[in-house]
Amino acid sequence: MKKVRLRLSSSYDVHIGPGMLTQTGHWLMESGLSDRAVIITNPIVKELYGEALEQNLAREGFEAVTLQVPDGEEQKSLDTATSLYHELSKCYAERTTPIIALGGGVIGDLAGFVAATYLRGVPLVQIPTTLLAQVDSSIGGKVAVNHDQLKNKIGAFYQPKLVISDISTLKTLPDKEFANGLAEVIKSAVVWDREFFTYLEMNLDSLKALSDRELEEAVFRSVKIKAEVVEKDEKDLGLRSILNYGHTIGHAIETAADFGIGHGEAIAIGMIAAARISNRMGILDIKELNRLTDFIRRADLMIETPRLALERIIQAVRHDKKVMAGKIRFVLPKAIGDVFITDKVEPSLMEQVLVGFNEES
Repeated sequence: MKKVRLRLSSSYDVHIGPGMLTQTGHWLMESGLSDRAVIITNPIVKELYGEALEQNLAREGFEAVTLQVPDGEEQKSLDTATSLYHELSKCYAERTTPIIALGGGVIGDLAGFVAATYLRGVPLVQIPTTLLAQVDSSIGGKVAVNHDQLKNKIGAFYQPKLVISDISTLKTLPDKEFANGLAEVIKSAVVWDREFFTYLEMNLDSLKALSDRELEEAVFRSVKIKAEVVEKDEKDLGLRSILNYGHTIGHAIETAADFGIGHGEAIAIGMIAAARISNRMGILDIKELNRLTDFIRRADLMIETPRLALERIIQAVRHDKKVMAGKIRFVLPKAIGDVFITDKVEPSLMEQVLVGFNEES
């Protein structure tokens, strides 16, 4: 087992390793949480892990209630949050009752948003069961729902009390979902740690074979990178924006596709697009661009953009949360392991890259 400590306004530990799920009750007791808990999950995850979690909590003296929401990005909505508020009231959840988010990024974001807003805030415990959630969305305290077809438009900064990342849960992921998570692992390396990128290149086959050793190391190093960045900029006022590498265009593609493609797939396209923009601006060397593109291809991620209306993508980019004073901010790589933030990307250059994306791929 590995552990990462996030030292923030409300500090907490991230426990990483195989079999962590069956230690949840122990970690909750150590964290001083109440003997009642509400689990929020979806039917797929509940069938896989719900009973094991409920039994573990019961053995540690917890009375647990499980609330389910259907699977899918469309559940990250104010309507679903309202339904959960109603269910929490019905089961008499109190301000000391922890909400346990058991699932992927959608469940983590939605349950986190509900925890942040119900009774002005109740304890939140993240148990991410996808690679994407373990290395990204469960860490750092960003919780949100979508609104008006725009991703994460309404949300808050709300840190969990505890994160439990059981890498054994990654072995039940479909290949496509595992690849989605690899996109965020790759992003972490590109923005912060060139040596980690080399490690991923050398160990990709073991990762795809779901080796415990490489999975634990990749999750640990990704979480450690995010922790180092977030500790320097908890409220996303500066440095933390580098974690949005690939997300400006990636989120826009998700929106334009009505969330019909995976988050990681969209971010992979966004990373390549940003790298091409940087290359055309004379910043990123072509060898670095090709190295990144080749590795994303090896990771079984999309390197061609879906056939979407360019106008919809551009419109979604202009609604991005990172737009400031009407200017679109991009995270661009100088080299693998070194990125910078700029609002100097001409809209015409972004359009040129998107129009010619598939031809260059």
